[in-house]
Amino acid sequence: MSFFEKSSRLLAGDEAHIWHPYAPAPSSIAPHLVESARGTRLHLADGREVIDGMSSWWAVIHGYNHPVLNQAVSDQLEAMAHVMFGGLTHEPAVRLAEKLAAITPSGLSRVFFCDSGSVAVEVAIKMALQYWMSRGREGKKRLLTIRGGYHGDTFGAMSVCDPVNGMHHLFSEVLMPQFFAAAPRCRADADWDGRDLEEMENILEAHSDEIAALILEPIVQGAGGMRFYCPEFLRQVRSLCDEYDLLLIADEIATGFGRTGRLFACEHAGISPDILCLGKAITGGYLSFAATLTTEAISQVISTRGLKMLMHGPTFMANPLACAVALASIDLLESYPWKQRVAAIENGLEKGLFPCRELAGVKEVRVLGAIGVIETREPVPVQEVQDRLLAQGVWLRPFGRLLYTMPPFIASDGEIEQITKAMFRALSA
Repeated sequence: MSFFEKSSRLLAGDEAHIWHPYAPAPSSIAPHLVESARGTRLHLADGREVIDGMSSWWAVIHGYNHPVLNQAVSDQLEAMAHVMFGGLTHEPAVRLAEKLAAITPSGLSRVFFCDSGSVAVEVAIKMALQYWMSRGREGKKRLLTIRGGYHGDTFGAMSVCDPVNGMHHLFSEVLMPQFFAAAPRCRADADWDGRDLEEMENILEAHSDEIAALILEPIVQGAGGMRFYCPEFLRQVRSLCDEYDLLLIADEIATGFGRTGRLFACEHAGISPDILCLGKAITGGYLSFAATLTTEAISQVISTRGLKMLMHGPTFMANPLACAVALASIDLLESYPWKQRVAAIENGLEKGLFPCRELAGVKEVRVLGAIGVIETREPVPVQEVQDRLLAQGVWLRPFGRLLYTMPPFIASDGEIEQITKAMFRALSA
């Protein structure tokens, strides 16, 4: 079978059998066949080599096919690929839990390993609900969040995504009803005036006895709109949770492991949540994996009262391969000056994207850490813009009114320039 025949057969098989994310089946926009990936580059079956400016949805922070991460997987494979976590434990899980407890915001000492980011959010919700049930306060069974958020595609996670623009409005009538407060408008602490909390305070004054936890994405709202907000809002939210006796869940699935310029976005505000959700970049993009962390106090309440156990247990919980590569990815991140690298990416994104503010149809340009966002006034014609980007050697996946990039941390200054120029040209056309 020739190279062309093989590629054609695979794409035909994709069209016949595969359902892609947020797409009809077959997909209305034909997918591109990837043969291999190395460093920042995707090698497509049609011979093109393109920079992956998406880090495979925030995850591949060290680039593809990294020798250190490859070796970690290979070494662990020689010992065991998987073992059940019920009644058993293993070195990669123990070492990773110790590492996460050491590097995350203070007080988060208990780690529950999960399969994916959405499941991490589900576990966090269960932790919050069981905590209050175990304390005999069964009435605290709803959640408070801010509009514009996105927390995943499973049902508990969907219930706290933006009810209008969160991609899940179709299921609104079957989701658990939650409380939604206005999203913050402040961009920097200098903008803070307190009005961003008015609706949240009104909800808490009326319903705090019903609310188990407040969940939000700290500093950066991801797939719900790629918005950034000021650290003071997060500090005020932490204070409100303490004042009104509810838990704070920080969803750092997208922001964790350096993406915003801090190891965790909570560090911008100097706060610790009661429960922390991690995922995406935790394995450097090698395997689907996540973790939900909480305090010893919360875990002890759940573990010593009521059912005396957390009611969750995924089959592939603490998969040894995933734990080993996650540990290697964190060690790799700590081995080089990643803060300087992310700062350099931020400077390159600002330099390359801020001129887009002058383009007709562009509403706003936002940059924070290794995140660059162009928001347009009208929806982006996805295939048209995507094709223009590919013609310039860049892979990005726009959605809605957003064309954005979150490149791997290893992307060179020249590659950041290539990405931003391609974005400018794709929209200026």
